[in-house]
Amino acid sequence: MASSLAGAATTTTATGLLSATVSTSEPTSGRGRTRITTSTFSSTADNALLAALRERRTEDAWVLYSRASEIPNSTCLSRLVCQLAYQQTPVGLSRAQSIFRRLRREKQLGRLDCNSLGLLAVSAAKSGDTVYASAIVNSMLKTGYLPHVKAWSAVLSRLDDAEAAITLFDAVCRHYQQLADVGTADVVMADMKPDCGAFNAVLNACANAGNAREFARIFGTMDRFSVKPDVLTFNIMIKLCARLEKKHLLVRVLEKMVEAGISPCITTFHSLVAAYVGLGDLGVAENLVQAMREGRRDIIEVLRDTNLEPNRQEPCLIENSVLELSTKSALQIKSSYYPDARIYTTLMKGYMQLGRVNDVVIMLKAMKKQDDKLSQPDHVTYTTVITAFVNNCLMDEARMLLTEMAVAKIPATRVTYNVLLKGYCQMMQMEKADALVQEMKENGLELDAVSYNILIDGCILVDDSMRALSYFNEMRTKGVVPTKVSYTTLMKAFAVAGQPKLVVKVFDEMLQDPRVKVDDVAWNMLIDGYCRLGLLEEGKKVFKRMKENGVHPTVATYGSLANAIAMARRPGEALLLWNEIKQRCNGEVEAPPLKPDEGLLGTLADICVRAAFFKKALEIVACMEENGIPPNKTKYRRIYIEMHSKMFTSKHASTARQERRSERKRAAEAFKFWLGLPNAYYGSEWRLESPIEDGE
Repeated sequence: MASSLAGAATTTTATGLLSATVSTSEPTSGRGRTRITTSTFSSTADNALLAALRERRTEDAWVLYSRASEIPNSTCLSRLVCQLAYQQTPVGLSRAQSIFRRLRREKQLGRLDCNSLGLLAVSAAKSGDTVYASAIVNSMLKTGYLPHVKAWSAVLSRLDDAEAAITLFDAVCRHYQQLADVGTADVVMADMKPDCGAFNAVLNACANAGNAREFARIFGTMDRFSVKPDVLTFNIMIKLCARLEKKHLLVRVLEKMVEAGISPCITTFHSLVAAYVGLGDLGVAENLVQAMREGRRDIIEVLRDTNLEPNRQEPCLIENSVLELSTKSALQIKSSYYPDARIYTTLMKGYMQLGRVNDVVIMLKAMKKQDDKLSQPDHVTYTTVITAFVNNCLMDEARMLLTEMAVAKIPATRVTYNVLLKGYCQMMQMEKADALVQEMKENGLELDAVSYNILIDGCILVDDSMRALSYFNEMRTKGVVPTKVSYTTLMKAFAVAGQPKLVVKVFDEMLQDPRVKVDDVAWNMLIDGYCRLGLLEEGKKVFKRMKENGVHPTVATYGSLANAIAMARRPGEALLLWNEIKQRCNGEVEAPPLKPDEGLLGTLADICVRAAFFKKALEIVACMEENGIPPNKTKYRRIYIEMHSKMFTSKHASTARQERRSERKRAAEAFKFWLGLPNAYYGSEWRLESPIEDGE
């Protein structure tokens, strides 16, 4: 797509680009469709620049632009931005953006035509700056330009946020519909009109987010734009059904596809097998693969027969509006599809998830005997088997498979080596890990960020924080960009080693790295670094900063603080912490609801019982039971007997003192009642030792 746009930019005049040309003048018609470029005198500098651009000497053209005292004409600027954006390099994109910024600052953005802006948006999206790319498309719409569908759909397909993708898609469709309503739907507008690729991009965003409502709405608008779904549309629908865990709808997607006269592709069956495996129904996946091996075309009937269980789930929107139940019988696909290595490997992953290592090995042996080369094991298959061995601590078998790959002339990828590397590090066999790293380098594979993260994590397990730091420094020296995991893993190394100052230094570096977003994991690691050493006040300061930066504390955050409070023996702090946790659990504050775990609630309950805060202890115990966590009554009973058995037994307490502590006494009696100890409700003699029965 980008090549076609760039070609148009360098072989046509500024008035013949894709959809419209741009200038500083107002539109010549009230329809807002195009803008006509005003004529400007051609200077010698502009002619030289244009000649360089026509000969594709982009670097020379950039030098001429940089030396020019005045802004070049529209044709030169548009072509220069197109060629810089088409380079798809950080330098080229940065230069194109500098031209854009200069023109915006001098209010001369009208000198750039629609094609150059579209290519700039595509280049920014491919570089990962999707926010900038979508902003350009939105700006084009607001100023009356008509972006080509190949440009705006390329931006749309790279947006990670489903809501942002839906918003951009709706904005383009709304703009197109407004122009169509006033009778301006011509050839130029046809280039902007959403096609099947654009619909697939936004539907894929909905499927990734599991948003059935928006998926059904957008799918329903395809007819309005005279767009017919293709095989990719239905493959995306399979993904959505799997994401929504609507297993009974998978066969309906295949039915709908066949009824629409669309033949499935091998990717359709990849998606179906992956969906059934992901939903834990290996039986249906095995039946589907077996039917494919037999070359059967009645696969729909096979899947119908395996989905005889009644659906007890509430119907979703796509079930009623998109995938209504088919009344046709004996639907068959037009041709047979046979399983390939990817399908077998997906089934293998299902066995691996259930710990069925023997079945994984049997599947590998069966694949080796296949006559069809497409069904024989590839590097992904071997990596899956190696992962199964590593998960079961069978490192020798995993290493043998790596040797077998070399014999079969199947090159191992960096992912394969990383799996083995992780196994050695988890088993604290760092010498073998070092040998594997050396083997990687000999095979021409350099370590990536994942490899270094694994090695740093291995250093933590063997308590070698300095070696972890050396790996981190080596990583940056070799130009490998540290990831969020790289920073947090190194922070963990220093936190475990009891070096909070180094944890802070790594955290500060992470804050200064624009490529990494500091999330709750990093904040938790910093808080944990202080709390491990009992530095509660420092931990509380970081906790306050965390909330000021808009990051919501998690269970791990509260757990670290609770442990530090227990070490410092400051039960009053525990009460304040519990009140905040209780508000989060009940949804009383503007923060995501919290689901506490056994470690957090157990620590808080232990603090409250030891401090004789029995009312709060009962609240925490009730929260534990609400979340399905069984409280450790035996531990709390022993703590009570050892620390509070003689509480409220003094016969010399004044009446005023007895009245002041009456509420605490009632709470203590209620707690004893919960523990099953003698209390004001049921009194009896008791002692720590079990009574000796008569005759013993």
